[in-house]
Amino acid sequence: MLRPLWWVIPVAFLIGLIKSPWFKGLFGEALVKAAARFRLPAETYRPIHNVTLPTPDGSTQIDHIFVSRFGIFVVETKNMKGWIFGDEHQAQWTQKIYRKSFRFQNPLRQNYKHVKALENSLDVPAEVIHSVVVFTGSAKVKTRMPKNVTSGGGYVTYIKSFQEVVLSDAEVQEAFTKIQSGRLAPTRETHREHVAQLKTRSYPNAQRKCPKCGSSMVLRTSKRGKNAGNQFWGCSGYPKCKVVQGGG
Repeated sequence: MLRPLWWVIPVAFLIGLIKSPWFKGLFGEALVKAAARFRLPAETYRPIHNVTLPTPDGSTQIDHIFVSRFGIFVVETKNMKGWIFGDEHQAQWTQKIYRKSFRFQNPLRQNYKHVKALENSLDVPAEVIHSVVVFTGSAKVKTRMPKNVTSGGGYVTYIKSFQEVVLSDAEVQEAFTKIQSGRLAPTRETHREHVAQLKTRSYPNAQRKCPKCGSSMVLRTSKRGKNAGNQFWGCSGYPKCKVVQGGG
């Protein structure tokens, strides 16, 4: 009597997989890749996807990097649905689906750590590295956001809005090579270790050491410029030691 229902279990498993945060994230990143493939010529905007970089407290994972003469663009993807509310300087934003609300980390702050990790690994001016956030899926941003918070293929338009040449072809090649050689192997094991490190760092009493001099790292808040309000870790030996890392 039960034989005709053998297909229920694999179908239920497949539905659960599709609804999982892992699959949604993977699908969102695939959409960003597809848009880039057609609208950002690879010879001009050199793409590197799924980049895990070592940091003083473990590692940080970047969805997409585009290296070009017009700058280096660090893209964080969010595959979400519902209405999105938030402010550039808020620590958390809100996702509203019908009558239910959910809080999530401000992706600009999350991407700030990615940008800082890239700054520390490259020999380029900090101002040529740009943070970009893109919401994929059916999410609708309902509050005023800075231009680098985009939806769908809008991130391509934002990247293409940078027209001033700030890096030479040689500098583009050097940055691209450094990222490729400095990244951790894009394997399942690397991802597992990164997730485990994130859980460890979530503990409030987790201690951080400066990778350069061994002094304690102190949590500080940026007071000026486009990153005002964002937190970062700075060496307690400042100004003698100026090592910093993102706080997200």
